Amino acid sequence: MNEPKYNPTPGLELDTEADGAPALRRASSGRMSAVQSLYRKITAEVAKVYVGQDELVLSTLVALFSGGHVLIESVPGLGKTLFVRTLAKAMGAKFGRIQFTADLMPSDITGAPIFNMKTQEFTFRPGPVFTQLLLADEINRSPAKTHAALLEIMQERRVTVERTTHLLSPPFLVMATQNPIESEGTYNLPEAQLDRFMFKVLVDYPTANEEARVLKEHSRQIPVDERLDNEVATVSNPEQIVEATRQCGEVLVADELVGYVNNIVRQTRAWPQFHLGASPRAGIALMHGARTLAAFHGRDYAIPDDVGEIVLPALRHRVVLTAEAEVEGHQVDQALREMMRTVEVPRM
Repeated sequence: MNEPKYNPTPGLELDTEADGAPALRRASSGRMSAVQSLYRKITAEVAKVYVGQDELVLSTLVALFSGGHVLIESVPGLGKTLFVRTLAKAMGAKFGRIQFTADLMPSDITGAPIFNMKTQEFTFRPGPVFTQLLLADEINRSPAKTHAALLEIMQERRVTVERTTHLLSPPFLVMATQNPIESEGTYNLPEAQLDRFMFKVLVDYPTANEEARVLKEHSRQIPVDERLDNEVATVSNPEQIVEATRQCGEVLVADELVGYVNNIVRQTRAWPQFHLGASPRAGIALMHGARTLAAFHGRDYAIPDDVGEIVLPALRHRVVLTAEAEVEGHQVDQALREMMRTVEVPRM
């Protein structure tokens, strides 16, 4: 069963008491036990079919329970579609997939009015965006106007066509993917559009043991649909996800932690290796993500560990290296780690 794992940012250390425990000592009331239980059930079901990639699983669930969206950067063939389908089955949610291409139009996503010959009227035919877990595959292969249509839906959770508004059923999570090694026929997402994603997750190749397990599972030659039907149980429903999201929003964030998040975001704007720092939306993502992580741990209060765990996925797509830093071979994650060493961790 996959528990939230804290991988501390190198160089980032928390103030601790004599026994080595975090300085923050506050008894949890147990109000988040339902959220923690739901998280554990979902991850346990996902792990039955989807192998490894703990960061992807955790980041996606944090975004889901925080009302955010995820941008995934990875090479093809790492099981992203399988992951979303498995997650949808465990959640009892609707799954949709859009393959982005150069000729994809906004109406191909949103849907459009269709003339009904019987009634002699136009009726709205919903597009593939009317789902709950949406995989937007290779989003950077479509032109800007198609990007803009999807990003507006992500923000507003609704579609407006012919002055009529159609609401999306909650929960609504977009997982957009892009291939980092291909640039031909792609359109890079502008910084303002990247900022709409709560997290950017880098998915690498599996470990040797994980890849061996994948090969073993595929050697059974059991169709994916059959495996999902027989091996993955539906342990939730959309109403429970919505309620858990509301509960995550009730997690306490102390003033000291607010100041810590604020200092991190503002430091990105002063850090010499960054040409562009993070926007206030980055701080909001850190706050929401910290709340959700705390709830996954069964706590009704957030601590600096929760913030430190999501700094990289929350900030790596919101900062831009200077030309000098790129020439010198610096990476965004490396620069963020170095920056985090300079931000004082509050003693709470």
